[in-house]
Amino acid sequence: MILANTYHLALRPGDETVAKLGGLHAFMSWDRPILTDSGGFQVFSLADRCKMSEKGVVFSSHIDGRRFDLTPETAMSIQQNLGADVAMCLDHCPKLPADKKTIAEAVERTIRWARRCRDAHQRPDQALFAITQGASHKDLREQCAEELVAMDFPGYAVGGVSVGEDREHVHEALKVSTPKLPLNKPRYLMGVGRPEDLLIAIEHGIDMFDCVWPTRNGRNASCMTFEGTVRLRNAVHKLDPRPLEESCPCIACRQYSRAFLRHMFMSGEMTGPILATIHNLTFLQRLMEHVRFAIMEGRYLAFSRDLLAKWAP
Repeated sequence: MILANTYHLALRPGDETVAKLGGLHAFMSWDRPILTDSGGFQVFSLADRCKMSEKGVVFSSHIDGRRFDLTPETAMSIQQNLGADVAMCLDHCPKLPADKKTIAEAVERTIRWARRCRDAHQRPDQALFAITQGASHKDLREQCAEELVAMDFPGYAVGGVSVGEDREHVHEALKVSTPKLPLNKPRYLMGVGRPEDLLIAIEHGIDMFDCVWPTRNGRNASCMTFEGTVRLRNAVHKLDPRPLEESCPCIACRQYSRAFLRHMFMSGEMTGPILATIHNLTFLQRLMEHVRFAIMEGRYLAFSRDLLAKWAP
């Protein structure tokens, strides 16, 4: 599944333009699942360019400064135009650390906005997921989950993580959120992608993830393997004829050596980041394949603990 960004696509090329070109699947020649976020994360990431009210969020475009209004209703209209398979409710994602009163207000607004999104959403061929908030406060997470589950969405996300808190708070949020979410519907952890964190999230019952980790690390010469991280700029790889990982089927490992990949990075060639990104994406797919087999064979905890111990600093 590929994630596409509602805020950025609405600004450029425009969601109506994408709709006229057949929706995202046709526009990007991708015949597999697509998920669009709601634009709510940009309220956090572009906080200096937006103002929030109960109605929604008013942005000053980072491209040309023009006004862009994002409400629960417009978030639904944009995502329906984009035509993704999964759309997300607009939520309020507060920056952490924050006091409990601020987080409680974000929870209440998230619940109210989810109801407005549900009422505005009209595409039966598009699943609408709600997003839970509440930081690591057990009572707020439970309240948010319970009220959203009562609205009977097709899937649920754990939001409000990876926004400035430490990893212990992420794990705590998972511990208190997932028991309140239905077992028979997808549970999606937003913005988390380190392999170590994925293994822990899966233990808590998470099914889906999204993160820039594979591409960001790939661009910065950092590649993950089942033996640990390979940092391609390190001089130790200058004369290394081995692939990144012997068992990996990706093109970077099948055709190129660590020495060549390091040379690409040291020379500033785009081939390096492209191949490293392909490898990281392949690694995550292989990791998930191993995870599924371990779950089916009843040995997930042992599998997870072994890898976490191997990857520990």
